[in-house]
Amino acid sequence: MLGLGALVFSLPQFFSGEYQLGSIFEDTCLARNSSTSCPSSRSLLSSYLYVFILGQLLLGVGGTPLYTLGTAFIDESVPTHKASLYIGIGYSMSLFGPAVGYVLGGQLLNIYIDVAVGQRQGDFFHFISIMLIADVTRDDPRWLGAWWIGFLIAWLFAWSLIIPFSCFPKHLPGTAKIQAEKISQTHQSKSNSLPHIDDLGQSMKDFPVALKNLMRNTVFMCLVLSTSSEALITTGFATFLPKFIENQFGLTSSFAATIGGAVLIPGAALGQVLGGVIVSKFKMTCKNAMKFALVTSGVALVLTFILICAKCENEPFAGVSESYNGTGELGHLTAPCNANCNCLRSYYYPLCGGDGVQYFSPCFAGCLNYVSKSKPKIYYNCSCIERKAEITTAESVGFEARAGKCETHCANLPIFLGIFSITVIFTFMAGTPITVSILRCVDQRQRSLALGMQFMLLRLLGTIPGPIIFGATIDSTCTLWDINECGIKGACWVYDNIKLAHMLVAISVSCKVITIFFNGLAVFLYKPPPPGTEVSFQNQNTDVTTVSVQQDLNKAVNDG
Repeated sequence: MLGLGALVFSLPQFFSGEYQLGSIFEDTCLARNSSTSCPSSRSLLSSYLYVFILGQLLLGVGGTPLYTLGTAFIDESVPTHKASLYIGIGYSMSLFGPAVGYVLGGQLLNIYIDVAVGQRQGDFFHFISIMLIADVTRDDPRWLGAWWIGFLIAWLFAWSLIIPFSCFPKHLPGTAKIQAEKISQTHQSKSNSLPHIDDLGQSMKDFPVALKNLMRNTVFMCLVLSTSSEALITTGFATFLPKFIENQFGLTSSFAATIGGAVLIPGAALGQVLGGVIVSKFKMTCKNAMKFALVTSGVALVLTFILICAKCENEPFAGVSESYNGTGELGHLTAPCNANCNCLRSYYYPLCGGDGVQYFSPCFAGCLNYVSKSKPKIYYNCSCIERKAEITTAESVGFEARAGKCETHCANLPIFLGIFSITVIFTFMAGTPITVSILRCVDQRQRSLALGMQFMLLRLLGTIPGPIIFGATIDSTCTLWDINECGIKGACWVYDNIKLAHMLVAISVSCKVITIFFNGLAVFLYKPPPPGTEVSFQNQNTDVTTVSVQQDLNKAVNDG
């Protein structure tokens, strides 16, 4: 009984009807009975959604302080003209992790998700797992990679950084002198002036006052809204770029994830560093940094329009975009040539026919026989595939189809990757200048709170709805859904590539326009303080006061 219970919990898909006999044996046209009993309850795996939600919550709690307190700590520890350089380097390093994750994740997808089933459960369960995945290769749409291994590796590295972070002091040596030399660039407005309280922020009673002050800072709010709009695009593409590349250019999921990460993440990191270097090199003020961000966003908008030229049309697909040799109807996989095969709609095993048309499965192609030892598998005696007269070589006699998708004839992948990488660079070149502008346009005592509020609104308005909007948009372009015998809709197998490209570019252009609007509005509304206004750096150690007094005395002596 214990072994049986272990089997039920380790392979719930097998008993819930998600794995049919067609997943174990070759789905050829055998005129079998396709009747299936539909389970009355949902799979137990659905409850694990809450585990993923909890994991995302913990990631946010642990990672956000690095982007708020950490960024403010860097800004107060270096001179004004060098802050953008260090912040740009810091933000680019935060993008290096996803780069490693993309590449490592792409390689881990080559390992089957239940890699240790046999070792955990014994020989009998190993036999069952072998039966389940015997005919599932990496090119098979049913393949599931071992995505969970990356989380274990990242967990070990994250815990190893706790000791170095705990060794940092409250202020680095020389911070007091650096702060005494800074000039204030806080946006001047009567509606967002903070009361001069020496211990502001030491009590929770001060939080509503400080929060109200930030919300009245129109420049700050415009910058936050612009970054939120930009985050919607970046998180949407970060989530679905591999899926877009896979379907648009006919690549495998693992290779699409690898190539997507190799283009997206290095480009983003380079953009962050370049933005910080340029702002630091030219010692840009708050207003000039916002103007620079406005220009780079405009260039990214133009490049986004050009991306539409790199789209690819769908290859012919029988029953979806192509008829079965003039028979059947579009939108229906069943035609007279396969009507007696009783094919399973839930078993998607793409097949490329010798006529250059892709078929849903060997069964829907009407194939009766196959050669199992060949790589990829070769099928023949297919009633739905039109034989071409020019096939006369000895190797091709009887050949009618091979396992896998048909190779795409579209050669726009290099063009897409080139334009997309440049677009990413200019998009992220605005990131560091905007962060620096936020730190400058608010009161010195509110920098950490401002960054925290920015990240909260950025999540609520950008990173959370971004994947949802992109996912819904991508689903709207689906032309062939996975629908099992019980009528339950699953994943999408085929997308309309042209419509998919148009929709994603439309979302990107709309968000870019919103970004440029709020960046331009921030530049227009910004009012710097009078020249020579010193930065308010309070609630720090006595070294600050000592250095400030000493500088005043030296100035008085020199003037005297």
